[in-house]
Amino acid sequence: MDRTMRITDLSISDLESRQAVLQGEYDEVKAAKLSLDLTRGKPATAQLDLSNELDGILEGFFLLQDGTDVRNYGGILGIPEARELGATILGIDSESVMVGGNSSLTMMYNYVSHMLTRWQEEDGTIKFICPVPGYDRHFTICEQLGIEMITVGFTDDGPDMDAIDSLMASDPMIKGIWCVPRYSNPTGHSYSDEVVKRFAKLGKSAGNHFRIIWDNAYAVHHLADTPDRLTNLLAACEKEDTSDSVVMFASTSKVTFAGSGISFVGTSAQNLSDFEAFLSTQLIGFDKVNQLRHVRFLKDADAIKAHMEKHKDIVQPKFAMVEQKLDSALAGKGVASWTKPKGGYFVSLDTTYGVADEVVELAADAGVKLTPAGATFPYGQDPDNSNIRIAPTYPPIAELDKAMDVFVLCLELATVTHLITA
Repeated sequence: MDRTMRITDLSISDLESRQAVLQGEYDEVKAAKLSLDLTRGKPATAQLDLSNELDGILEGFFLLQDGTDVRNYGGILGIPEARELGATILGIDSESVMVGGNSSLTMMYNYVSHMLTRWQEEDGTIKFICPVPGYDRHFTICEQLGIEMITVGFTDDGPDMDAIDSLMASDPMIKGIWCVPRYSNPTGHSYSDEVVKRFAKLGKSAGNHFRIIWDNAYAVHHLADTPDRLTNLLAACEKEDTSDSVVMFASTSKVTFAGSGISFVGTSAQNLSDFEAFLSTQLIGFDKVNQLRHVRFLKDADAIKAHMEKHKDIVQPKFAMVEQKLDSALAGKGVASWTKPKGGYFVSLDTTYGVADEVVELAADAGVKLTPAGATFPYGQDPDNSNIRIAPTYPPIAELDKAMDVFVLCLELATVTHLITA
């Protein structure tokens, strides 16, 4: 088949001939009994190795600048030095930062749980707006806590703000919205200045206790030499007198050790005080020794930037390979469209003919695991059965090479088969 020829230009006879060729290639791949994994955006071993200096970095010295011994109890807000580190990553004042344990997801779950009692004081079903495709673990929190999810799509600048404004104006029981504002999971969007300004105004039109969950998971995870910029939402909210409406999250999970990093919450003084009081019933303090390890290792903005350049050197070639494989095998055929992100951990691909589930199934049978079709939508239900999230970071580049060959083969085979039987 000519690389520039669109699938829809082929006759049924041509499609059947193409299907036979693809099926033969697919049978050969199955016989190879591969075992490759593109499911989740985990750092590769080489990325984790960049932070091995964390082990033993304290050299038995556990005192803070003020003389506090981090081995002892206390301090839910985190050690001052780690709050400064979080402020550097989030771009806010350290007094607005809480430092938590390994997972920002845990902090998000706790924060939403903490707000439930306030939201439940009103008569109605609590609802969240979910830009899609989005992060499946955000949706799982809502599902676990019984929060109804309403989807909105994306424009080039970020979430569809006209749709969001319309929903907010018509329903006071919308109490939150999930956001990954820089290099969104999985689409790679970074919110424009105008979108951030409109988010800052939402607190004025929303119902009581509305919260923007601003998960800046990829704040420092750039792939390009000219990173996407992001206007600071908390600063924008302060100008609009809506500071209580935003709660920012980030972590070092993909900066240092994914399994033993630290997380950050950034929000207004009132929100921080309320959340601290909520957490105090379940813990006395987070792991301050680990907080101090990260402070000693990451140091400041310049050190973080230099460290993330090393990550980029490892990750960027993998994204380049994904792009090259998709372009060379699929460009011009009309079977799919895909993102070319400037940062983050994912490539988002949309099949043209709604065959995402078949592609994932074919790939699994051929030994390549992908994130389940529909995972990027609430309740695992993609109404168009089109979106597939590709996670290139974890496998070695040789395995990624093989996995992408299988992926593009499965995508074209599923599409041709669909057109023959449609």
